[in-house]
Amino acid sequence: MVHGSFRSLSPAGLLIDDVVIERDRILIIARCRAAAGECPDCGERSRRVHSSYERRLLDLPSHGRTVQLRVAVRRFRCAMPGCPRRIFVERLHETVAGKSARRTLRLDAIVHHLGVALGGRPAASLARRLMLPVSKDTLLRVVRRHASRASRDRSPLHVIGIDDWAWKRGQRYGSIICDLERRRIVDLLPDREPATVEAWLSCHPEVRVISRDRGGGYGQAATRAAPQAVQVADRWHLMENASAAFLEAVRRSMRLIRMALGNITIDPALLTHAERLQHDGYLRREEAYGIIRALAKTGTPIKEIVRRTGRSRKLVRDIVRGGGGDVFRCRSNLLEPHLAWLDAEWSAGCRNGAELWRRLHKTAGFRGSLCVVAEWTTRRRRAESAGSERLRKPPPARALSRLLSSERDHLTKGDAITVARIERAVPVLVSARDLVERFHGMVRDRDPHALPAWIADAAGSVLASFGKGIVTDRAAVAAAMTQPWSNGQTEGQITKLKLVKRQMYGRAKLDLLRARPGAPT
Repeated sequence: MVHGSFRSLSPAGLLIDDVVIERDRILIIARCRAAAGECPDCGERSRRVHSSYERRLLDLPSHGRTVQLRVAVRRFRCAMPGCPRRIFVERLHETVAGKSARRTLRLDAIVHHLGVALGGRPAASLARRLMLPVSKDTLLRVVRRHASRASRDRSPLHVIGIDDWAWKRGQRYGSIICDLERRRIVDLLPDREPATVEAWLSCHPEVRVISRDRGGGYGQAATRAAPQAVQVADRWHLMENASAAFLEAVRRSMRLIRMALGNITIDPALLTHAERLQHDGYLRREEAYGIIRALAKTGTPIKEIVRRTGRSRKLVRDIVRGGGGDVFRCRSNLLEPHLAWLDAEWSAGCRNGAELWRRLHKTAGFRGSLCVVAEWTTRRRRAESAGSERLRKPPPARALSRLLSSERDHLTKGDAITVARIERAVPVLVSARDLVERFHGMVRDRDPHALPAWIADAAGSVLASFGKGIVTDRAAVAAAMTQPWSNGQTEGQITKLKLVKRQMYGRAKLDLLRARPGAPT
């Protein structure tokens, strides 16, 4: 005899006959309530019992014990003449367990969510604490099974975003496709080759809008496989590309900038150790670049220069076009917010780098290392001994690009003087900066009507190469200013995918990567 409270808690369609409470588990003996079974082929109900057997199901744990259901299931004979199935098994209610399942649906849902959230080993460790007897392989198998079911039930796609993601940065890349309307990952492709993307798009002719970056591969694939779709260039990438083009223009003008700032030559004796290493590398590069420039002046084709020098085609093309980089690479300087404080302490008589670093760490919460402050003190000490005019080092190209792009009211007096000298000596950078600001304004204000005039003005400037790229992708750039879609969602999903890869220590296969980030949690 079973207490009425157990009957009220019994799963749908089951009648509990007995409950056995043991030391480490609760055993529930049950049977189906229905008097007849329904044939899965013809749908005819039958009361003719052929035989019975026992199904064992694991359920959610209770009071620190595992719960097991033992359900007596009957086999029926189908009485419908002409039905190909003569014997069938009665099915449990759809809310209890699926066909041939060994766990109830509610336990299977918990196992699935643990696998999606944590992966294999971490989820198995947590499952043991929750009294759920599942292994890491079972967890991943459940995740894959749910993912395969979800892929079959997906609704049509109309607006997608596509971008690349790194299997291993700099070596191997894949492609991610997101549904921008439903804000979820649709699929992961093993590479970023145009042919792979074309094959995927050919299977989804319902796509109407494709948001992408300005890489040529995705644009070509979309043009060939989905001509009916509107291609939208990502707005953030457009603005970033414009800023990168201006930075490249500054790098190509560094010789003129150094002349304007009175720093034509650099005295290695006045540099710190790190700066001296960069300067030595610059001299070696300039020697190699001089050979490339000499061959280019004689009319040697780029392909032949690549063969003779062994340099990459991209590098040779940049050198022929006037590039070559700067002496000093720009790196983020943690001291910039604290320079005024350091100047005051230096003027007050504190000249020891370690002491300055301790004071800065204590008063301002500075998180940089001692080497950063020591390098500043070394440069300051040499400046006082050698004279500031002799030692003054021109800022790197990235810093100059930031200064030229900043509003004059936000600059210090020294930076404003530097910018004024550069503007007077290199006017082409002024026009390039104005073009970049106009382009940013077009993108922010969503003004595609100003694009033709901007393209015409950029054609005769140092941003001509960037302008040619805009002309090539003009339809997608104009769509970026009229369509509400962008690739911001896709970038966020890539960040989520990176987290999942790190959780699985980079060993996950493509099917599991498809299953985990795209599953609802």
